[in-house]
Amino acid sequence: MKKYKPEGKLLSTPENRAALEDMSSIMQAYTKKTPLEARVLLCDNNHNLHLDLGPLRGIIPRNEGAIGIEDGSVRDIALISRVNKPVVFRITGFEDNGYGERIAMLSRRAVQQDCYNEYISKLLPGDVIDARITHIEGFGAFADIGAGLVALIPIDAISVSRIPHPNVRFSTGDDIKAIVKDIADDGKITLSHKELLGTWEQNAQNFCAGQTVPGIIRSVEKYGVFVELAPNLAGLAEPVPDVYPGQHATVYIKSLIPERMKIKLIIVDAFSADYPPEQPQYYTDAQHISRWIYSPECCSRQIESTF
Repeated sequence: MKKYKPEGKLLSTPENRAALEDMSSIMQAYTKKTPLEARVLLCDNNHNLHLDLGPLRGIIPRNEGAIGIEDGSVRDIALISRVNKPVVFRITGFEDNGYGERIAMLSRRAVQQDCYNEYISKLLPGDVIDARITHIEGFGAFADIGAGLVALIPIDAISVSRIPHPNVRFSTGDDIKAIVKDIADDGKITLSHKELLGTWEQNAQNFCAGQTVPGIIRSVEKYGVFVELAPNLAGLAEPVPDVYPGQHATVYIKSLIPERMKIKLIIVDAFSADYPPEQPQYYTDAQHISRWIYSPECCSRQIESTF
C-alpha cells in the first residue's frame, strides 16, 4: 500500500526542490506525473489558485483544487484557506496566458484522487497512521491524513483525560499519529488518538507516592478536584477553595491504587499560566491495533477500545 504524506511534508524535501529547479526538471516531473508541492500565492476572484513554481507560474483551476469542489460537497473556503500554504499537485499541461507568458496547469484533485484510491481506501479500523492537525473546533480536531484529505478526531477520542477544548492538546500544524477508528459508507474517516498515549499502568509508572509533580486542574467537584498528570492519567485531590479548571497545579502524590485506577493527591498550589501544549508521548510503534485495554489487570472496571 502506497503511503501519501500530509500536505506540507513534501515542500522542503531535496526531491521536491530539485523538481522545481529549472524547466528541464519541471518537464521531467510533468512527463512522470510526479506529485509536487509549492506555496499558494493567490486565490483569484474565480477561486483559481496561483502558485510560484520557480521558473514559471502555475495555476490550479477551481475545479481541480480539491475532490468535492466540482459537485459542491466541499465548499470553496477549502481553496481560499490554502493561500500562503503549501499544496500538493501534479502538472497536467502548459498554456500561454495571452501575454507571452507560459503557465503550468496543475491539479491538486488528481493527486488527492490517487491518494484516496491507493492509500486511504485501503485503510482499516485499527491502522496507525501519520496525520497533521489542520484546524480545530470545539467538538474535535481535523487532521490531514494524506494530500490534503482530512479526517476528524472527536474531542472524546483525543485522550482519556477529559479536556474542555481540543486546543489544550493540539495546535494547528502539529504532526501526530492517530488510529483509524471508523470508516463511514461514504468513505469519511474518523480517527482516535487516546489509544496511543499509554495505559493507566504505563502512565502511572512515571509517578510514585511521595513525589510533588505538576498537573492541570480539569474538573472541580464537591467531593474533590480532578488533576491531570498526563493526557491519559488523572488523580483526585482533596477539595480546596478558589481553584478552577484550566489552572496549573503543584500536587503531592499521596498514593496510587492500581486495583481502583485511583491516584490520591494534595494540591500544594494552583495558578494560571499560558504554557503551550506539550508534544504527545506515544507508547507504541505498532502499525495496527485491534484491541487496547486501558485498565490494569487487577482492576474490575474495564476501559477498552476494539477496532
